[in-house]
Order: sequence, then structure tokens, then C-alpha cells
Amino acid sequence: MTKIIFLGTPEFSATVLKGLLKEGYDVIAAVTQPDKPVGRKQKLQKSPVKIVAEDENIKLYQPAKLPGSPEVEELKAMNADLIVTAAYGQFLPTSFLNSAKVAAINVHGSLLPKYRGGAPIQWSLLNGDKETGITIMYMVKAMDAGDIISQEKLPITKDDDNGSLFEKMAVVGRELLLDTIPKILNNEITPIKQDPDKVVFSPNISKEQEHIDFNQTAKQVYNQIRALSPDPGAWTMLDGQRTKLYKTDVIEINSDQPVGTVYEVGKKKLVIVAGDGQGVSIKKIQPAGKKIMDIANYMNGMGKNLEKGQQVINEK
Repeated sequence: MTKIIFLGTPEFSATVLKGLLKEGYDVIAAVTQPDKPVGRKQKLQKSPVKIVAEDENIKLYQPAKLPGSPEVEELKAMNADLIVTAAYGQFLPTSFLNSAKVAAINVHGSLLPKYRGGAPIQWSLLNGDKETGITIMYMVKAMDAGDIISQEKLPITKDDDNGSLFEKMAVVGRELLLDTIPKILNNEITPIKQDPDKVVFSPNISKEQEHIDFNQTAKQVYNQIRALSPDPGAWTMLDGQRTKLYKTDVIEINSDQPVGTVYEVGKKKLVIVAGDGQGVSIKKIQPAGKKIMDIANYMNGMGKNLEKGQQVINEK
């Protein structure tokens, strides 16, 4: 039976791990990030991969830093056939990668060489791409620079956001990995080198990128909001209140009103003028201290006094 060490952290990774287990692979160890404090009370939260590992009685490791740790020496001594990573979130030492008897491979959420780095799915949405995909690649010391083993494309729909696209990509990644592993084990792979001239990086989303600048075009605002929805959420100061926006549409209006002005308002509608004179129609919203709500609930409560022509978002 093929012995696998699996490294991953979010739900994307957990979906891939479950696929390996269902297919009957012997996952001899799982490595994930340390428990993370969340919320106002900073309660420690287990990663989705940790939850799966505990449920399936898989030996679990959570080093703060894998390179140079006692854990990595123990993992190297396991003589795994394959090391499989999927959104783990740390660099792996070359000595560990080389300890795999067959290969160390990664399930990456983009069509490499486009979007190397930690946030490929978010950047595909930020840039308004029409398609994305999964790449299975051999792992090397440089970030996401290994030879490509297999790829599968996936369309990005108008209604996709970070959450929905992650779910779809996880399924594609799981199925592509399960299709690819037997070919690796049977030496049926002809790897493809990445074209260095086509490399695009996708660094992790910064706190500054969570703020919505309505001086952008309406399409850019729409893409930013869906790239960060549902987590961490993009925010603006709406009528003096820090407010997160989770779902919007672009409305063609060609307004000459100032950026941040209410172009249209109603019981179930709020359209704000963006930097290109087009409208951003807000669909889901979360004022500070409140739950996420549909725009109808907001307009029936906190937004009931908003008026057409009122500048509710003030951008520099």
C-alpha cells in the first residue's frame, strides 16, 4: 500500500485528504498549522485538516515552523512513498522533500505558472479572470516552481466568490490528484517545465487590500468584494459606519455624480457610484457589530434614512 505524508491546513486541503483516505491510500501522518486564535475571545480553532486527522486517527504534527524542527526529522524517518501538500502554508525543507521514496507533489489552486504563491484563488477573482484551475506539480525549493505533472481548467462564473470557488477547486483538486497518483507510481508522467516568462505571483492578501476604494471602477470594486467573500470580507466606511460588503453587482449608469454617492435607493436596493461613473449595487452587507444581511434587511433598518444623491462613502 502506498504510504503518504499529507500536509495542508484549510477546508480545501481537508477535501483532498478525505479523497486520499476514501481511495484507500495509507496516510501515515498529517501536518497542519498550529491551532489559530479566532474571534473576540481568541479561542483556539483547529484547522479542517486537524479535524479530519483526529477523526481518522492519523498521526498529527503541528510545528510552528517545520524546517529545523524535531517533527521534520521524525517525518523524514517514516520513509513515505509520497509527500502530498495542498495549501499547507509553510516552506518545506529540501531534505524533507527528498525523503519521499517516489515523489513530493503539490496540489496548487491555479494554472501554473500563473499565480504562484499563497492566494491564487483570490487573485484570479481580483483580476476578473474567466477561468482558473488546478495544477499538480513536483515540489522544489523555490515557491511553486516545480515541473507540472497535470492540470485541469475550471470556469469562473459571475456568481463565484472566494468561498464558492474554493469549494469547486477542492473537488477538482481531489479528483485530479486521485487520477494523477497512479500515473506517478507507474512512471507514466512526462513533466512539463514552467515558462519563466509567464510567471505571475499571488501573494497573501494584505490588511490594506481589505479596504474598498470606490475610486476604482465598479468592476474592480465588485471583483475585490467577491475575492474576499466570505473571508476575511472587504470593508468601507458607509454613512460613517465601518461596513463589510459581501455581494455586489455592477450596474451600467454612466453617472457624473461624485464617487460614493447614492445613485438609487429603495426598500431592496442600494446603488453607489464608483470611480468610473458606473454603479455598485449592494446585495449582502454587514454593518459593524451586526450579522451579514441581505440589502432588504439593511434598508429596512440601518439604511432606511439613506437618500438618493447623498454621498455616503467619502474617498480621498
